Amino acid sequence: MTIDRVIHIFAGGFILISLALGLEASPLFVSPWFLAFTAFVGANLFQYGITNFCPMGWILKELGVPVTRSARA
Repeated sequence: MTIDRVIHIFAGGFILISLALGLEASPLFVSPWFLAFTAFVGANLFQYGITNFCPMGWILKELGVPVTRSARA
């Protein structure tokens, strides 16, 4: 799995969790302040699209997650 896929999985997961915890219609509702986390993830995705820099991508690279797929025989 590459860095781009991991970032998409984390971002999507965090958005779904924060929506479940922040929307009053959800049975998992805790506080509407969880919607701020949804906005934070969205702002980071927007910033990544413009600057091509992602803090999580840098962390994953330091942890050894491959940037691209290796060719398989």
